Amino acid sequence: MEPLFTIITATFNASTTVERTIASVDAQSCKDYEHLILDGASRDNTLDIIKKYPNPNRRINSEPDAGLYDAMNKGIGMSCGKYLIFLNAGDTFHSLDTLSMLARTIERENFPGIVYGQTLIVDSEGKAVGERHLLAPEKLTLKSFAQGMLVCHQSFVPLRRISGFYNLKYRFSADYEWCIRTLQHSRRNVYIPDDYIADYLNEGLTTQNKLPSLFERFRIMCYYYGTLPTCWRHIGFALRAIRRRFKK
Repeated sequence: MEPLFTIITATFNASTTVERTIASVDAQSCKDYEHLILDGASRDNTLDIIKKYPNPNRRINSEPDAGLYDAMNKGIGMSCGKYLIFLNAGDTFHSLDTLSMLARTIERENFPGIVYGQTLIVDSEGKAVGERHLLAPEKLTLKSFAQGMLVCHQSFVPLRRISGFYNLKYRFSADYEWCIRTLQHSRRNVYIPDDYIADYLNEGLTTQNKLPSLFERFRIMCYYYGTLPTCWRHIGFALRAIRRRFKK
């Protein structure tokens, strides 16, 4: 019987962060999941830490890969769950009942294409830094992502059957393009207003490569939403960034 959720965690030399993610998954009150860890042949003690936490719902694959999105593609290829959730090393579910909350929503809403919600940003010690400056809208459509990645990848939970693989020509923003393609195939998207879904470690690939990530996102926006409209929107983005800076 297929599980309701496939949780995919990509790791590489993640000995300082992976334990927190595993503990969060194992502590979930809902056990209707499989947890796939795709390790890129770590050279530290990441695998030793993972093996300290045996879980019959967990599968581990360790081999060289071509980076984060390649590892996540392997996870998609191995997955059996109805819905996909991506929690990379250092990311966690916001509460012990997050999966239960998602499961109740999915059943009540008769298996929507995408379930999504808000994300809390945390530091390396797991302490809250604040919300993302882009908040998930109560109504999510394909056009929503013309404004940027309004829903954090970790809080974007799609049906596996409508989700393709990541386009590896994008090194830093393949998750943004993947979300847009998934939205193209979703007939109904359901917002969870009650709580955060994920706590996102503010040290991820996009955060560490902010400028090239922004250039990639611009290219993706031009492809899906048109070059001229995207240029106009970026004038608005620049003004929005200036306003945020003055507020600080």
